[in-house]
Amino acid sequence: MKFYVSTAFLDISEVVEVARAADELGYDGIGVADHVVNLETLQTPYPYTKDGARRWQPFTHWPDPWVTIGAIALVTERLRFVTTVYLPAMRDPYSAAKAIGTAACLAGGRLELGVGVGWCEEEFALMGQQFARRGKRTDEMLELMRALWQPGWTEFSGEFYSTPRLEMEPTPPHIPIYVGGLSDIALRRAARNDGWIGDLIDTERALSSIAKIRDLRAENGLTMDDFTVITPLTDAFTPDHFERAEAGGITGIVTMPWMFYGGPKSTLSEKIDGMKRFREDLRLDG
Repeated sequence: MKFYVSTAFLDISEVVEVARAADELGYDGIGVADHVVNLETLQTPYPYTKDGARRWQPFTHWPDPWVTIGAIALVTERLRFVTTVYLPAMRDPYSAAKAIGTAACLAGGRLELGVGVGWCEEEFALMGQQFARRGKRTDEMLELMRALWQPGWTEFSGEFYSTPRLEMEPTPPHIPIYVGGLSDIALRRAARNDGWIGDLIDTERALSSIAKIRDLRAENGLTMDDFTVITPLTDAFTPDHFERAEAGGITGIVTMPWMFYGGPKSTLSEKIDGMKRFREDLRLDG
């Protein structure tokens, strides 16, 4: 079982030090979230809470994921970096591929691309991208970006994007792609790629989703042997909980360890202390 420390909602002044501490303490990775803006008023309800309210307060920091990963990659040695999750369809594929590929190079192959199709129609409109058919555009963007990340000349012709013969450098190391989301269509998209990223869910729902993905992959002659599942869990606190999750196919946990001790208002030093205590309490260091 791998453990990723989430930087969601952190003040940007804390991100580098949290990553440096995670690297030194033996965590496996860092999770980096993505929003360009936070609009004051929305017609679109937030889909991951019962009342549609957002989980964060106004003026929460949302640093650019690729600038963030580029920065923390240079002060860490082992950590992997996963976006939880990045929305390709809210950008053009060429700028997205360039930013992601550059970050992957700076991270020396430690980058894992977590993607979603997005939920906020107003943010898409602000970015000049169509909200409709964003799932289909995401699929095509992933195909195009994979081509752009290959060495040599690239040509591409799709429903949404047509690419003349060109090359994009630097060529990054391999970038695995994980798909986030809880809907059936999201699970189908994940099954076609390298992994699945869950949301704040309980273990039963995560294991049920994994069972669906296992069936979907089997339909295409694929196994779960090289498939990654990363998710936060709302009901996992003890070694036994995480052992059960791992036995069910969950390969990575996204967590904010300080939340178990000092809570959301913890200072930077309290956050780092919480990261130490979490590893000790779960006996992650043997």
